[in-house]
Amino acid sequence: MSFFSDERASELRELFFESATELLQNLNEEGLELEKHPGDPEIIRQVRRTVHTLKGDSAACGYQELSELAHQLEDVLTAEMAESANGSIADVVLIAADTFSSMLSAYRGNMQAPAGEELRQQIMSLAQKPVPTNGGNGGPYKLHARFAWSEYEHMVMEDALGRGETVFNIAFAFEQNCPMRGAAMQLVRNVLQECGRLLAIVPDQSTLTNDLDVVEAAIATAHDQEWIEKKCRIPSVVSSLLVEQCVFNGDGSDDVLDIVKHVTAELVEDVEPQIRAEEIIAPVAPPSTTPKNFQNGPGSGHPQNGAPAAATTQPSPKPPASVPAAAVPAEAQTGLSSIPETLLRVDAERIDAVLNLVGELIIGKSMMHQSVNEFDKRFPKDPLRMKFADAMAFQSRIINDLQKSVMKIRMVPVEQLFRRFPRVVRDVAKSCGKDVTLVMSGQDTDLDKSILDMLAEPLAHLVRNAVDHGIESAPERINGGKPAQGTVRLDAYHQGNQIVIEVADDGRGIDRDKLLRKAVEQGIIKAADAQSLSDSDASNLVFHPGLSTAEQVTAISGRGMGMDIVKTVLERLKGTVSIRTSPGKGTTFLLKVPLTLAIIKALLFRVGQRTYAVPLASVIEIARATPNDIHVVDHHDVLQLRHEILTLVHLSKIANQPAAGKRMFIVVISMGDRKFGLVVDRLVGEEELVIKALDDNLVATDLVSGASILGDGTVVLILNIASIISRMGRMHKMIGATA
Repeated sequence: MSFFSDERASELRELFFESATELLQNLNEEGLELEKHPGDPEIIRQVRRTVHTLKGDSAACGYQELSELAHQLEDVLTAEMAESANGSIADVVLIAADTFSSMLSAYRGNMQAPAGEELRQQIMSLAQKPVPTNGGNGGPYKLHARFAWSEYEHMVMEDALGRGETVFNIAFAFEQNCPMRGAAMQLVRNVLQECGRLLAIVPDQSTLTNDLDVVEAAIATAHDQEWIEKKCRIPSVVSSLLVEQCVFNGDGSDDVLDIVKHVTAELVEDVEPQIRAEEIIAPVAPPSTTPKNFQNGPGSGHPQNGAPAAATTQPSPKPPASVPAAAVPAEAQTGLSSIPETLLRVDAERIDAVLNLVGELIIGKSMMHQSVNEFDKRFPKDPLRMKFADAMAFQSRIINDLQKSVMKIRMVPVEQLFRRFPRVVRDVAKSCGKDVTLVMSGQDTDLDKSILDMLAEPLAHLVRNAVDHGIESAPERINGGKPAQGTVRLDAYHQGNQIVIEVADDGRGIDRDKLLRKAVEQGIIKAADAQSLSDSDASNLVFHPGLSTAEQVTAISGRGMGMDIVKTVLERLKGTVSIRTSPGKGTTFLLKVPLTLAIIKALLFRVGQRTYAVPLASVIEIARATPNDIHVVDHHDVLQLRHEILTLVHLSKIANQPAAGKRMFIVVISMGDRKFGLVVDRLVGEEELVIKALDDNLVATDLVSGASILGDGTVVLILNIASIISRMGRMHKMIGATA
């Protein structure tokens, strides 16, 4: 039966998808670590722990296919199996991560989940391999007090201890000549049930193999150890027996079921109170602490079993008083009361709503500021002027602090994005037959969550291209005096009001001649113009849709669409992308994006009768000029500003406004590594603007990226600089500034 309403069940599933995504990311990282350190028992325990949590979570939400497949994988995840698999178990873990990800996507879309046959075959192949014994003495390895119980099994044991029952770990070694292992397993189960209440058993009935030699179990009983040892010695079946009392040491009892914490806040009062600990499903979110700290009884001389948590989640509110007491173990309830409530799950839409209200406050502040200025002009000697000024200063400080606080809530470290790329580099390098390592830095740099999500696809294209196109093959690198292993670097850092993300490789660099030849062949540029292009303009040709220097199209790259996607997304984010390349040394892509898309510092100016704005972060300087200072070169107006030549963009021509008079302002704009001058009539000043998205039905142009409202009600259009530059002419014909 279900204890949850449809609404609560839907909430449970959303929690499951959120935590499962994190678990799969952990599984990818653990698989990569296992590939570097095959057979490491600590990594194996972490992987097994992650898979076990995913198994329990999916079962709780009714996704039986995923739960059963995870269960089969969990059974072969042992240190001994990893040693005998010669490193192939890491491939199985990574295949499992891909399979589980596909199944989750299908569940999200209410579609039929894939069967995962490839993973099943890999698991079966591992299960059929012989597992080495410990020390070569013929004795089963598990009789050396292994008892690596899962988190859920630890919780059940803790509950039994809390009820005053005695818990024993028992290991059975089967006779080597025992012909029917399945029947022997059933005999063991029968004996255990006679001894007490069966809490855990490994393996279970669904994963029996013909070469089964050891069974581990945990029982809660009122009998003593001597009685249990006599009862469990089954003639002709059990060759040796190990019985150890399990004692809880009282530490680390902070793990509590996320299902109880998150979903049962409003359960009705008539829920059956007789829910036993064994019937509680595994937690929806991955555990945030290490397993319950159990250790073997006195005199065993064995260390306690446990593994570090595979994932970290946010603590959740305590279960309300309406939850039946039997639903949560006593120790769990005690641990719950001591959990510090420092983290909270909040829907992103709620944060956006608060941010929108902060934006309205900023508009209100601007209105108040303008009203106070008008009051000053009308009543310059009124004593209220100082009181108004003090009140405005206080209000401005509070609103600014509120804005910064809300913006920090939306900020997340780029590590959330970077951590997916080690797997990408590994897979692409393996398919290309290359040896490539990924070096990451600046993971603690914070960026707006919405921008971070949009950068995922462009960065994926750049990283794949770096491995596939940038890094040479091992023989080619050695012949060039480089180490056989190539390096791809990801870095993030602040630069003013922007975030810069670098994707660099130490490969062959961009072949200018080859790129120009391809561009001429496809009719992108004329042969006569090719040689006059600067290195920067030539490199920027890679962003042209359909242009690729790859000799053949592969599943990874070669169609010439990836770099176009990079440029398109960066323009949508009001950012820029530039290239630094050196033949034989490598290529670096620099992505510059604003910290946030919600509120920006902007420079306001007028062209004709309209007011426009550009992000202040893009403005380098402002100059004045007369018509006599402007010259025409290659059909474009240019201005010599000190030792630089600027291409000018007349906004009056684009906006169909009257031309400027004899004196004009030149707003020098930086776009990537180039500079341009916007010709405007009059400067208005700097302003903090709240960006409002424009409906496509209202503004059918890409020249405007958004709008804002000033304190006096004036609507300001925020210009899309990249689109304006493109409108004025093809980029490769424009004359850029050279510092």
